Amino acid sequence: MTDQLSPATVRSNVQIPLVFPDGYQVLAQVFTFHGLTDGAEHLALRLGEPGPGAPLVRLHSECLTGDVFGSARCDCGPQLREAVERIAETGGYLLYLRQEGRGIGLYNKLDAYQLQDQGLDTYAANTALGLPEDGRDYTAAAQMLRTLGATGIRLLSNNPDKAAQLAALDIEVTERVPTGVHVSASNVRYLRAKVEHTNHAIALTELVG
Repeated sequence: MTDQLSPATVRSNVQIPLVFPDGYQVLAQVFTFHGLTDGAEHLALRLGEPGPGAPLVRLHSECLTGDVFGSARCDCGPQLREAVERIAETGGYLLYLRQEGRGIGLYNKLDAYQLQDQGLDTYAANTALGLPEDGRDYTAAAQMLRTLGATGIRLLSNNPDKAAQLAALDIEVTERVPTGVHVSASNVRYLRAKVEHTNHAIALTELVG
């Protein structure tokens, strides 16, 4: 275990039915934790029955506007919906991380939206506010995975930084599994910025506009 990774323990677990607007539903076992390094109320959702091999895992950063309100400015809501079904099919975990706006918080994210409306991309808007382009740290996620016994995983993500941070925290990423391309006229500029600025594995040829 790395020096950065102090132990966490399960605080509670409860079964919660997940129901999506398109009618898809599944039962999740939701875990909370004591001892997470950042003190935030992150959740781990066990979906399906993880087998003896490396489980499929998604690290999903909270997005109130996309996950709850259905905003089309990003692809967060569709990614969450896709991840729940794909993980439930094979068995694994979805970590729902309280990292709104890539770690800058909800109010700052909405301030950044105003700058995006003036022409800045999602990363430039953050830096124009004096904030990091991406302030997320996945130490707590690694603690959660280790507590759940998932020290080797298949990571459902297009973001190379997630895999790199987990590997540095002694979580073996045996495979990086790409998510779908959830593109619309409203989010194509956002997705293009993720590809061009932070090397997300999204096929630009599939984008419109």
